[in-house]
Amino acid sequence: MLNFNFYNPTYIAFGEGKIADLNNLVPIDARVLVLYGGQSAKIHGTLDKVFSALGQRYVESFGGIEANPSFETLMKAVAQVKERQLDFLLAVGGGSVIDGTKFVAAAIFAQDDPWSILTTFGANVSQAMPYGAVLTLPATGSEMNTGSVITRTATQEKLFFRSEYVFPKFSVLDPTLSYTLPKRQLANGVVDAFTHIAEQYLTYSVNAKVQDRFAESLLLNLIEIGPELLVNPSNYSLQANFMWTATLALNGLIGAGVPQDWATHMIGHEITALHGLDHAQTLAIVLPAMLNERREAKREKLLQYAERVWNIRSGTDAERIDAAIQQTRDFFESLGVKTHLSDYQIDATAIPAILQHLESHGMVQLGEQAEVTIEVSRRVLLAAV
Repeated sequence: MLNFNFYNPTYIAFGEGKIADLNNLVPIDARVLVLYGGQSAKIHGTLDKVFSALGQRYVESFGGIEANPSFETLMKAVAQVKERQLDFLLAVGGGSVIDGTKFVAAAIFAQDDPWSILTTFGANVSQAMPYGAVLTLPATGSEMNTGSVITRTATQEKLFFRSEYVFPKFSVLDPTLSYTLPKRQLANGVVDAFTHIAEQYLTYSVNAKVQDRFAESLLLNLIEIGPELLVNPSNYSLQANFMWTATLALNGLIGAGVPQDWATHMIGHEITALHGLDHAQTLAIVLPAMLNERREAKREKLLQYAERVWNIRSGTDAERIDAAIQQTRDFFESLGVKTHLSDYQIDATAIPAILQHLESHGMVQLGEQAEVTIEVSRRVLLAAV
């Protein structure tokens, strides 16, 4: 068994009506900046509920955080915090808004160029402003982890950072806030959570039976819930189970003590940065091709995945692995998330630029065994066309 350190201090307020708990969760004397994305939080009344729960506290707002939160936009929020002497942040939205809030929380105290938070992957973060979150879109698990992914539009870069200083102080998870989400966003959320689990589970065995069984149960949840959710988005039970599954997919628990991959994510980030695809769309494109390319290195886990998750028990090892990868692709497609670059009008001529970005960002030894070189990434992308 590998050594691990699992620590997550985030308080979770889960259930319908839990926005009201903000009155107890946010310090009474806080000067609050509420950060959000587009107009849906206003249109559907979520912001009104948040402002009401905050009561007589001093509150300002900052909207317009993009689906791929941009450095340029977030630096405007940093300026507002400093100018108005605000001291508590509250993210209202999905993973993008929460990721953006994490960056703002850290960038406020940056001694150097704030972009260096990303180029050092968070190594130079030594403090951050406290913040909480109200989750409206389950997908990334950002509401209960230390990770953040930020895009710099000017240079077409999409990088991530992690820091223990940007754990949310709390997160409000009210499944009813997801009732009005478009089908595309729900489908993306299922694919995102599924791939988060796969990147921690489909590696190599270290006899971590609890982590394996936990990961498999979450995958089975998504396979069961995903299609039903798209048909019945206002079903509380479906939304509640999906929201909690997505949170557990990346709150650090199933990855504690086991090897982790993340090559699919790193390649996916570059596709988004260069071509603007949804994050989940890039994952659906890359994951099946990555699993096939690395089928020998992942052989034991792929066979376990075939049997325990997809109930594939007959055929040769190669046939069972083929079937499991195909089932994965079919599942994504059944949700309406396409799995080839060509589905998004991207052909093989785009691959050199993606590889160049990977190389410039040091992504040349990816995967759980650092075996995903630029050449391996090239083969994965060619297979994904």
